[in-house]
Amino acid sequence: MQRHPNLIPLSHEHKTLLFVCRYLKSDAAAYEGYPLDAASKMRYMVKVFQETMVPHIQKEDHLFEQCRGHVPEIDTYIDELVEEHRIISGMYSALVDSADVVAGMDQLARALEAHIRKEERVVFERMQELLPDVIDRIRLTEG
Repeated sequence: MQRHPNLIPLSHEHKTLLFVCRYLKSDAAAYEGYPLDAASKMRYMVKVFQETMVPHIQKEDHLFEQCRGHVPEIDTYIDELVEEHRIISGMYSALVDSADVVAGMDQLARALEAHIRKEERVVFERMQELLPDVIDRIRLTEG
């Protein structure tokens, strides 16, 4: 199913975040201009989380607020995604005190990637199918 135009800003941000996931994994391939040492990865991750992830979660929270209360299946997905946001945020915060930053970034990257894939492949699809009128009224801006 083609992505609804009002959800495209979130999908674009997901693409950015999926790149970050690939880069943060412990088995990451070299990307031109992206050093693979832990300190450089950590600086990049902090920058992206502050500039992209925080506003992205705020947009998703708005989406979830609008979609909640219409269809029990969607409410269940929203509850799962909100809990995953909490877990991923906790993993990010825990990196500061981590004894093994490389393993922590890898774990965070894998959790975030699975979360994004679930949003894109399952939840957004079901929202578009079950709540087209709600999605039509939502306005998200690209960040």
